[in-house]
Amino acid sequence: MLTLTHFLILSIILFCIGVTGVLVRRNIIIVLMSLELVFNSANISLAAFSYYLQSLNGTIFVIFSITIAAAEVAVGLAILVAVYRRRKTVYVDELNVMRG
Repeated sequence: MLTLTHFLILSIILFCIGVTGVLVRRNIIIVLMSLELVFNSANISLAAFSYYLQSLNGTIFVIFSITIAAAEVAVGLAILVAVYRRRKTVYVDELNVMRG
């Protein structure tokens, strides 16, 4: 049977993979996917605590968080497409100038 500890360990592993991806990788797409891993690790923790505490507050917050994450991904990808069209690159190191 799965316990709260199992879910928290999974959440910690996903969080560490996400943070490592954000800090190490230079491709914007990989960085955005790593950020989503971090957000999903928080959602797993909230859902696990909600289940084990028999409260719907965490579950409702997870649903709102997933909705906001979907909107964030749509905006992030739109910005990524605009940057790629303008600069012809998706690497963070080459996008160090903020001027048009």
